[in-house]
Amino acid sequence: MGVLIIVLVVLALAGLVLLAMSLRNVQQYEKGVVFRFGRLLPDIRGPGLRVIRPIGDRMQKVSVQTQVLGIPPQGSITADNVTLTVDAVVYFRVTDPVKALVNVRDYPSAVSQIAQTSLRAVIGRADLDTLLSDRDHINSELKKVMDAPTEEPWGLRIERVEIKDIALPESMMRSMSKQAEAERERRARVIAADGEFQASQRLSDAAATMADTPGALQLRLLQTVVDVSAEKNSTLVMPFPVEMLRFFERQSRETDDDTPARRSVPLPGRAAHPGDHELPEVPAIPGLVVPAAPPVPAAPPVPVAFVPPVPPVEPVGPVVPVLHLSGERVGFGGGRIGAPVAGRAAVARERRDNWPTQAGPDQERDATPAAG
Repeated sequence: MGVLIIVLVVLALAGLVLLAMSLRNVQQYEKGVVFRFGRLLPDIRGPGLRVIRPIGDRMQKVSVQTQVLGIPPQGSITADNVTLTVDAVVYFRVTDPVKALVNVRDYPSAVSQIAQTSLRAVIGRADLDTLLSDRDHINSELKKVMDAPTEEPWGLRIERVEIKDIALPESMMRSMSKQAEAERERRARVIAADGEFQASQRLSDAAATMADTPGALQLRLLQTVVDVSAEKNSTLVMPFPVEMLRFFERQSRETDDDTPARRSVPLPGRAAHPGDHELPEVPAIPGLVVPAAPPVPAAPPVPVAFVPPVPPVEPVGPVVPVLHLSGERVGFGGGRIGAPVAGRAAVARERRDNWPTQAGPDQERDATPAAG
């Protein structure tokens, strides 16, 4: 009796052990792949409590969650020969647990290596501007490159690939900052020019409106005076109408048109120079022929004799001044410059005849040597 009880207890314990070995708990995010004596069973166990043979069966669970894999920084050269360092991140998940376990060993490490090589290849085919400005295109191309060797053979789906950071050399960063500054300055100038153009159009429309309504210009003038006087200063600015200036300009043009034509007449005996003052032009008379003046020969240099000054004499009777219009120049002491020597005696005689009759003997003695 005691032996039977022992046997039953042993069998119960063995049954419990076998039951524990045959039961497997599969989570909701997992898939169970069963191998029986090393052979893959086609039935994939879903989530829940699953029973397998305790002897000869081995279940391996595969997670079907999306996994995040960071790609270490990769140094590469772009298509325009710019050296840079790029790091990225890959999002993937298992779509076929059988292929992920059978066709590849350690599929997370395999995905990491594929991502690194694909990242270098994509960067090498793109230029720097595309890499910086069109990230979406680079990400989609990188995903397409990684999907080819992983989805069909390994049962993995690359859901998303994102480039996290692009490290540029210091010299390239300075050049790009200068380019960006120049571009922003160009945009600022274009915007300012566009604003000036629009303002000029508005001012033109306003000027046309004020031209049709003269009272609007006067109101605008008064408003300007009010705006200037609002500032507490001692200067009052009064705008001057442009129409007044145009009126004076028209008057001056009409006066110039009414004035007869003038010509420059040089003085007799001398040539006209650009710096000389010109005489008023004489209006032309119809039918009058003005002969050309003959050339005046240059007079030879003649020494000028010194004539002593004559003391002043008080006039006894009325003195009649005599004006000589000979056109000759008189030098120091009464002598005429450019006249012959023989003419000086006649000049002295003429001067003596014009003097008063009550001249004293001293004056006659002084005039005699001058005449000789």
